[in-house]
Amino acid sequence: MTVDPRFYAPLGALTLGQIAELTDATLDGDGAIPVFGIASAANAQEGDLVFLDGDGKATPSISPTARLFVTNEANLRHVPEGASKLVTRFPRFAHATAALAMFRTRHLDWASDERISSDANVHDGARISPGAVIGPGATIGEGTWIGPNASVGPGVQIGRNCQIGANVSIFCALLGDHVTLLSGARIGETGFGVMAAPDGQRDAPHFGRVILQDHVSIGANTCVDRGVFEDTILGERTKIDNLSQIAHNVVFGRSVVMAAFGGISGSVRVGDNAMLGGRVGIADHVRIGEGVSLAASSGVFRDIDGGETWGGTPAKPLRQWMREIAWLQKQANQKKNS
Repeated sequence: MTVDPRFYAPLGALTLGQIAELTDATLDGDGAIPVFGIASAANAQEGDLVFLDGDGKATPSISPTARLFVTNEANLRHVPEGASKLVTRFPRFAHATAALAMFRTRHLDWASDERISSDANVHDGARISPGAVIGPGATIGEGTWIGPNASVGPGVQIGRNCQIGANVSIFCALLGDHVTLLSGARIGETGFGVMAAPDGQRDAPHFGRVILQDHVSIGANTCVDRGVFEDTILGERTKIDNLSQIAHNVVFGRSVVMAAFGGISGSVRVGDNAMLGGRVGIADHVRIGEGVSLAASSGVFRDIDGGETWGGTPAKPLRQWMREIAWLQKQANQKKNS
């Protein structure tokens, strides 16, 4: 996905050679090649810089248009023939360093005495409560209510007939119509992305968005993080309870229901009409099929096919889980049963 200029201000292109100097990486290729953007390897377009990190054992998904790489020695074999590359011990850190030199998150520069920016587009039929602030380039649709002390960041788009509760913050996000955010919800913050750097662990910058489709509801004090390079997406009529966490790059289908205290790790995919009980946790990159039901407090570490019901930690099909519980109870009460 191309970085959205509504949320990230372009600071200008760099050459591959300039990035090599900036990051102390070894250049293998034409240093005069211009770099216009940053992306994940799977979704890069021409002119985007991507990174390959890790032990190199797994074959990464690489876009056929990706030609500019930051990589470590272990992943050199995955770089397409003829592509230009920078080689370093810390490819993700080098990639982030280049990204921060090319883009600036707009809400970090948002400073004004205007409560509602003169550059915002607020419909006459919208209602803005006392203390709420609206950033430049933001759009508020007809019939939408913005609660007291809510923060709507630069470039944020909010559709018609939405309800944005008190003390909600929204950054780097696009909201459809009839979206409800209860008090204290946090939409579009950076996720828990940590990367190795020469001086230790660093927070990884995020350049994606959050997309909440029509009729989505988000409970009080729930957090939905924006993507790293792609989008975090909640499909139409998805309903999220209070005090839940949805990490970067997560995609929920339509009409997903998630009860309170759930935690969804990065890059999880959840199919349409799935039902997640309270305190459900899902590990990163797991795929949950359509119509899946997860019992309360389930801990999911592997993919689940559509239509199945699972429970337990680690989660497993419901009948298997119940049989194991029954066996354990029997073993624990042998004297009573003898």
